Amino acid sequence: MTNRCKALMKQLICYSSEKGSVALLLGAWVKSMKPKRADWLAVLKELDRLNSPLYYEVAELALVEESYEANLRDYTKIIHGYAKQNLVREAENMLLSMKSRGFIADQVLLTALIHMYSKAGNHRQAEETFQELTLLGHPLDRRSYGSMIMAYIRAGKLDEAEGLLSAMEEQDIYAGPEVYKSLLRAYSMAGDSKGAQSVFDALQFAGILPDAKICGLVVNAYLVAGQISEAYIAFQNMRMAGIEPNDKCVALILAGFEKENDLNKALGLVIDLEKGGVMLGEEASSILARWFGRLGVMQEVNLVLKEYMGHS
Repeated sequence: MTNRCKALMKQLICYSSEKGSVALLLGAWVKSMKPKRADWLAVLKELDRLNSPLYYEVAELALVEESYEANLRDYTKIIHGYAKQNLVREAENMLLSMKSRGFIADQVLLTALIHMYSKAGNHRQAEETFQELTLLGHPLDRRSYGSMIMAYIRAGKLDEAEGLLSAMEEQDIYAGPEVYKSLLRAYSMAGDSKGAQSVFDALQFAGILPDAKICGLVVNAYLVAGQISEAYIAFQNMRMAGIEPNDKCVALILAGFEKENDLNKALGLVIDLEKGGVMLGEEASSILARWFGRLGVMQEVNLVLKEYMGHS
């Protein structure tokens, strides 16, 4: 960092509103030091490193200084920073300022805005920004598609999300694992087993290996839909594929059997799991304990399990 930059940094670190505005401080620095773009960038980098509350104020003031030689990416960085903090109004004001200076929003910037509007719950604005993005005429990448899919998911428009996911796949573009998992989770919580299974299949086609959590979401979708048999089939298919079920997944199946009051299937599953080296975790065990306690057969069940395991 040059001496001219160090001088400004010392003033910014010790800054107090009683000493005057930041704008006046920077104006005096520009007049006396004649900084170049590299100097501005060095100051901003140091303010960012220090996590200084003055970073954005200095960055915005720098944009209008001729010596800074502002470009589109400078505006994008500030807008993206505001978006990450959910400061929608500040991001929009900066966007207006950018456009007033003749800069046109590109794919990177519009994608950041879609994500921001989505997180803020402004679905209409997210859709309008996505339409603006498509009008640029450039091929969309996985990040741009993914931001809109997440917006649809947050808005509860799962059919639209899956439709856009399919449109991507037709172009041999595949979303990141987090997008597939988010859509699968939304279908699972809604008890839409058909949608969950569809996304699960698409996820594997995209080359994403399913794990116990992913499979658990599919199982849960069937259970919420009241399709206990289908849930158990999905659970067993997972095991046949070599995926060891986690405690949550086992607990889901046992809860399904409890709902059907099918103690034989529950015991059969427990024995089968233990034979395969899978021990019950805390959540699955608590379901069995509550169930057996309610039936008043805790001791009898323990004896059956011990005797069976002794002869297997």
